[in-house]
Amino acid sequence: MNSKTVFKLVVFLVFAVNSFGEAVPLKVGLVLDKGGRDDKSFNAAAFAGATDAQKKLGIELKVVEASDDTAIEPSLRTFAQRGYPLVIGIGFVQASAVEKVAKDFPKTSFLVIDSEVKLPNVRSVIFKEHEGSYLVGALAALTSKTGQVGFIGGMDIPLIRRFQMGYVAGAEAANPKVKVTTQYVGSTSDSWKNPTKGKELAASQYQKNVDVIFTAAGASGMGVFDAAEELKKFAIGVDSNQNWVKPGRILTSMVKRVDLAVYDSIEKKTKDKFEPGSVALGLKENAVDFAMDDFNKALVTPAVLKKVNDFKEKILKGAIKVPDYYEIQKKKT
Repeated sequence: MNSKTVFKLVVFLVFAVNSFGEAVPLKVGLVLDKGGRDDKSFNAAAFAGATDAQKKLGIELKVVEASDDTAIEPSLRTFAQRGYPLVIGIGFVQASAVEKVAKDFPKTSFLVIDSEVKLPNVRSVIFKEHEGSYLVGALAALTSKTGQVGFIGGMDIPLIRRFQMGYVAGAEAANPKVKVTTQYVGSTSDSWKNPTKGKELAASQYQKNVDVIFTAAGASGMGVFDAAEELKKFAIGVDSNQNWVKPGRILTSMVKRVDLAVYDSIEKKTKDKFEPGSVALGLKENAVDFAMDDFNKALVTPAVLKKVNDFKEKILKGAIKVPDYYEIQKKKT
């Protein structure tokens, strides 16, 4: 072994082993959006995946909750500047910030959820939300006693329009005569954290004969759940399994396995198998679905469950193509 090889080996050992002779854990920086880790939805799922990796893989995890959109880029940049090998941005709103910082730190690996950034050091994970939304739409229409169901989105953006379109399609497939009322909390990022407005919109819909509402609104959805509980109606959760939040009032949840996407990327990085590029995950990958558990099994009849699972099988086999807001908008341009 020549001196050059020995020097390289020494350098590697200095950086790879701490003073106790143990392997240095992978440092992972996680930036959550304004909804925060306690939104019981999208951010909470990402946080769960990262903390699960911390427990099982022994990584060193640092989490930042961006107080507003302007705090996102500095948070991502700080992690990169401090030498974190993997930096994760949660939510579509982080795409531009991830792109800027990733260009400046080409040797750092980045993960962005719910948006695409086409750079050689970025892994982009998006979900086929429309597929899972189609199933809960069918479930809502089949359960409704009034023939009227609702949708309340958070920020009015293409991503949430994708949820809405899938939901409406599923509801209409299950009941061609169903009436679907749709509303949005707002048009800014504050829309993800306004449960008061969410409750106000939901109460208005319930009072007009809607008896099931699907909410894709982050922490604002908690207000929808409150209205469902007070008015004895049904709500449908999103992203995480939220059936437990208001037992007996949450008909189901459209689960989106953000937790698994985060955990999987961290695990790949620990094994030096991190893969940049874009990945789209849907029913086929068990990345989206509707949640059934002890909290809601009494709310869904066997006949309704069978019909919804039949829709699911048809989507998986290609017999049903769920309308995709993204694809429709691309064709218009």
